[in-house]
Amino acid sequence: MAQRIYITGTGLISALGNNTEENLTALLEERSGIGQITLLNTIHKGKFPIAEVRLSNEELLDRLGLPKKTNLTRTAMLGMIAAREALDSAGIRDMKNVRTGLISATTVGGMDRSELFYEKFLTDNKKGRLRDVVNHDCGDSTERIADYTGIHEFITTISTACSSSLNSIAFGAELIRAGLVDRVLAGGTDSVTKFTLNGFNTLMILDKNNCRPFDETRAGLTLGEGAAYVVLESEQQVKKENKPVLCELTGYGNANDAYHQTASSPEGIGAFMAMQKALQMSGLKPGGIDYINVHGTGTSNNDLSEGIAIERLFGDDVPAFSSTKSYTGHTLGAAGAVETVISILSMRNHVIFPNLNFSTPMKELKIVPVTMLRQDAEIRNVLTNSFGFGGNNSTLILSMVDSLQ
Repeated sequence: MAQRIYITGTGLISALGNNTEENLTALLEERSGIGQITLLNTIHKGKFPIAEVRLSNEELLDRLGLPKKTNLTRTAMLGMIAAREALDSAGIRDMKNVRTGLISATTVGGMDRSELFYEKFLTDNKKGRLRDVVNHDCGDSTERIADYTGIHEFITTISTACSSSLNSIAFGAELIRAGLVDRVLAGGTDSVTKFTLNGFNTLMILDKNNCRPFDETRAGLTLGEGAAYVVLESEQQVKKENKPVLCELTGYGNANDAYHQTASSPEGIGAFMAMQKALQMSGLKPGGIDYINVHGTGTSNNDLSEGIAIERLFGDDVPAFSSTKSYTGHTLGAAGAVETVISILSMRNHVIFPNLNFSTPMKELKIVPVTMLRQDAEIRNVLTNSFGFGGNNSTLILSMVDSLQ
C-alpha cells in the first residue's frame, strides 16, 4: 500500500491578500482582486483589468527583510513570501534533521527584469544592464526560494504552462512515496509582465471586462499574479512528530491529449483522463466528490472543453463547482497551487466560494456553477483542475482527515 501524503501547511499571496488569512477574508466577502492596472508599466493601462498583488517590488523586499539593492525578480519575491508562510504554517523551522525537497513551478520566470534589459538593449546593443537578464530562467526563482528557506536536499523547477504547480505538488508526492525525501514544499509563483499581457492579447483571449467563467457571454481570461505553496509530509513523518494535518492528498492525475499548442480539445479528452486518473488513485467514485474547483479560465474554448469532460465523468450527478479565477485572475504557473490552497480553505471552513460575474448558462452544457456563497457545506473531498497549453492537464483530489490511525 502506497504511503499516505498529508498537507500540513499552506502559504498564499495573491491580488486578494498577502497571506492565506487575508485571502480567506476576501473570498468570504466575495471581494474580487481584479481591477485596473496600477503597478505594471504597460500601454494597456485602462484597456484590460488584471489581478495585481498590491505591493510594489520595494514593499515586497521590505516584507522579506532584504536590502533594496538586489536583482531579485518579482516572481522570486512572491514565491519567497508564500513559501515562508507555508513553512511557518506547518511549524517547520529546522531543515537539517528532516530530508526536505522544494518543487517550484513558474512560467513567467524572471521576465519582469528581462524586459528592463531588452527595452534598452534593442535600441542600443551596448546598453542594458546584464544583472537584469541573468535571472531570466525559470530555475532562478526556485534557487532563490531554496536559499531563503534553507532547503537544499532536493530542488527542481516545473514549467508545464498553467498546470505547472499542480504538477509540482504531484511530483512532490511521488518523491515522498519513492523514499527520496520525507517532506516537500511544493507550489508555484508567477508575476504579471508585459510579455504575458501582450502574449495573451495577441491570442485574443483577454477579456476587457472581468472574466466570467462558464458564462455564455464569456470573452476571455483575466491575468493575475501570485504564489502559493503547500507542505507535503509523509505519513511516517507526521506520526513521528504527532503533527496536526490540514488534509490528505489522496489522488492526482496528469494526461496530455496534445490536441493544440494553445487550445484544449473540443471533447475535453485530456481533462477527462486527468480527472479519471485522480479518482482511480484516490479510490473514490465520482459521487464521492463534493466540490470541484474548476480550471475555469473564462475563455470560450477552455470552459466548454472542461464542462464537457465534467458532464462525461459525473453524468447527471455533477457536484457543486466554481472557478475562483473570478477572484484571483489567472495566475498561470501558480494557478494550480493557488487553487489548491483555496480548495483547502473550502474544506476546512465548510464553504463553497461562488463563481463571480456569472449570469447566463452556456447553451452547450446542462451544468451551471455555484453563484452564491454556500456556508455550512459538508465537503469531504475536493477535486481541483489545472489545464495548460500543449494539452498538459492535471487534477488533484484533497480529502479531509478524521484521525491518524
